[in-house]
Amino acid sequence: MNEIIIATVGLITGMTTIMFGFGGGFVVVPFVYQLSLRQPAIAPNALHIAVATSAAVMIFNAGWSTYIHQRRGNLSAKLLFPLTLFIGLGAVIGSLLAGLFSEATIRHLFVLYMLVTIFDCLFSRYFLQGSEARALSMLTKTAGGTAIGIVAAMLGVGGSVMTVPLLRKHGFSMKHCISHANPLSLPVALCATLAYIMSGWGKIPEHGFMGYVSLSTLAILIIAGGLGISISQRYFPKIPDRWHARLYVLLLIAVLVAMLV
Repeated sequence: MNEIIIATVGLITGMTTIMFGFGGGFVVVPFVYQLSLRQPAIAPNALHIAVATSAAVMIFNAGWSTYIHQRRGNLSAKLLFPLTLFIGLGAVIGSLLAGLFSEATIRHLFVLYMLVTIFDCLFSRYFLQGSEARALSMLTKTAGGTAIGIVAAMLGVGGSVMTVPLLRKHGFSMKHCISHANPLSLPVALCATLAYIMSGWGKIPEHGFMGYVSLSTLAILIIAGGLGISISQRYFPKIPDRWHARLYVLLLIAVLVAMLV
């Protein structure tokens, strides 16, 4: 039964990767967290397992989505660099810091992060309505990129929930925000996965784990996620820009509710 539920979540994750730029974090973290809490042997490490497995899922989902958007010509090297490099730098720092925080602290930070992002999207005059595109400043690319990497790696969320609003506020369409969210999430996913593998090595008293990463859950999520990506890119209709922005915020709210419950 658990395998069917995990596969369903993986399918949804793949769809949200294409539609909203989420490589997995905001769908996978609450789900794997709740699933792990119901297993006494691993419950004390439930959130670390959720964040680590989420980061590993993002490597595959964000990587595949990046390949798809690159083939379609949707990616701009000028926009990705040097922002990607500074997000990567922040991800290294965030991955090193992640092991210093308790389960409760990470959960509280995750919820706070979601609340701030939702309110920022709702009350920003640029996010829901859109505006004229303008270039990112060097300060945004350097300091902003580093901050995104630190927060995203610590919480296992990939950074898309920060990069999409950032690009949207600079006037980019939701299509371009989402197409760039996945490559910008890749350095976070790679650094966070390696950090959680190393910091969790030997700490889970169960078979089937590489550090904090649940290998069986990861495998199902990747296979189902690939199917979700294929379905989404082939059969889902294009969404008008303003509705796309509103659906993005609604999905964030749904994930926050799932985490709180």
